[in-house]
Amino acid sequence: MKASKLLNLSVIICLVLLTGAATGVYGGEYEHEVKAKKISFSWTVAGDTLAVKISAPTKGWVGVGFNPSKKMKDANFILGYVKKGEAKIIDEFGSANTKHSSDKKLGGTPDATLVGGKEEGGVTVIEFTIPLNSADKYDSSVDVNGETVVLLAYGPDRDSFKTKHKYRTALKINLGSGSSEPLKK
Repeated sequence: MKASKLLNLSVIICLVLLTGAATGVYGGEYEHEVKAKKISFSWTVAGDTLAVKISAPTKGWVGVGFNPSKKMKDANFILGYVKKGEAKIIDEFGSANTKHSSDKKLGGTPDATLVGGKEEGGVTVIEFTIPLNSADKYDSSVDVNGETVVLLAYGPDRDSFKTKHKYRTALKINLGSGSSEPLKK
């Protein structure tokens, strides 16, 4: 990882940890938030990093995908769950229209950094950061000034990344301004 990216990531993590637990697991307030049914996607753009909080009414996983070319294909997916108080995330790539695989198993690198997670009252919350433009060919670049297709989903009440989603939706979001609209199917 380049020194500048590592420094930016370290600064963001320190700021998130220092701001207290006002609205997030460990972090402060997020600049933008979109709610789709019962799932919430919050984010802040900080330099060349995207800080994300995703929450949904499940005791299983929550996930987000960025910029698929068709259905799930070519999207950069980050999924997370909390088991026995410990949060876990995975970084995956949309390897087919309805399938995603581990970046690492495909020869890429896991570029998401877990910030924190909690499961409380049947709601799972995961917070992480990703670079807007990683060097991994299995991560799409995210343009904060243009439209980004964002896939949101959560699984059933089971701590396993192998379970299929219980709910999913797709949105077009301008990550810089916060404007969003449902993606027409």
